[in-house]
Amino acid sequence: MTTTIDGTNVSTFAAGVTCTALNGGQLGGRRNIVYNGEMKVAQRSASVAGLGAASGYFTLDRWAMSNGDASAGRYTMAQVADGPAGFANCLKLTTTTADTSIAAGEALVLGTKFEGQDVQQLQKGTATAKQVTVSFYVKGNANALYVCELEDNDNARINTQSFAVTTAWNRIELTFAADTSDPLDDDNAKSLSLNWWLHGGATYTGGTFASNTWADTVQANRMAVGSRTSIFDATSRTFFITGVQMELGDTATPFEHRSYGEELALCQRYCQVIYPAGDQGFAVGFNRSTTLASTIMTLPTEMRSAPTVTFSAQNAFQVHFANSVAQSTAMALGEVNTKAVTINATVSSGLTAGQGIQIREHTAGAWLNISSEL
Repeated sequence: MTTTIDGTNVSTFAAGVTCTALNGGQLGGRRNIVYNGEMKVAQRSASVAGLGAASGYFTLDRWAMSNGDASAGRYTMAQVADGPAGFANCLKLTTTTADTSIAAGEALVLGTKFEGQDVQQLQKGTATAKQVTVSFYVKGNANALYVCELEDNDNARINTQSFAVTTAWNRIELTFAADTSDPLDDDNAKSLSLNWWLHGGATYTGGTFASNTWADTVQANRMAVGSRTSIFDATSRTFFITGVQMELGDTATPFEHRSYGEELALCQRYCQVIYPAGDQGFAVGFNRSTTLASTIMTLPTEMRSAPTVTFSAQNAFQVHFANSVAQSTAMALGEVNTKAVTINATVSSGLTAGQGIQIREHTAGAWLNISSEL
């Protein structure tokens, strides 16, 4: 076998096979720009029912639902163990209430979002802008036609392509054209989104569908493909997806598997959910007064930005001091940065100022959600 090595590049193999840049090319590591594409990590919950009126992150990390339907109780979202060969998990959406009268502004969009600083390799807005290939495994319980979209959030531009779903697992491979117009901001804000349009009213379907063409965002064009279907066409309609990969170039390479620990750490830049089970304290500090305890938590992963904190309930925690406990009446976020947060707990009485304490669970299943999502 003849091999030519030029720096980091392996150029030629026997039989004339050419491989450009093992480290930087399509066979190199870190090809997949998508986090949690294997649907492994679900810190918030493995399943949520009754969705339809709200948008946001509900189950699987980095996977958000954008919803223009005002009706609650329309669908469920879950992590299920029903992936194709090589994939333990997938994301499943199930319609629980069919939509027989679609209003103009209705929409259901599954998506994942990227910081600008993490997609500079696309070289968008330059003469050397790169194509990207998006691949994913999908199936449903009925044949369907939906839309996959790359959305430039910095410059309000989109590129859309349709794809078909059958009742068997299939890998969809879509190459999106390079965009030499409008660069993405090099920062930690939302610059690019990868979206799957599963339902849309006339506001999003009444225009002209231009496949694989970058253009300024026109809402009416986003799901305007002919013969489109809606996940809400019938009760119990399903949509399964896993193995999502986005990479440079015009070829879908084999899915890049990462360990659970690595995937969790990547997701924790955006969300960290703490479940302080039993006597396990999650933050330590001291009492500021007879009713106020202050603690600090050092975060295992530096977050994208100074986070917010949501508590399962204001009275779901307790302050543990000496051999006693006092139930919280209020929980609040104090000083905060990307590496640590201060958690304050108010109790009715009984604390001793200056005494060391820890905060732990009072109600079984208590949690706190630390978030800096895009």
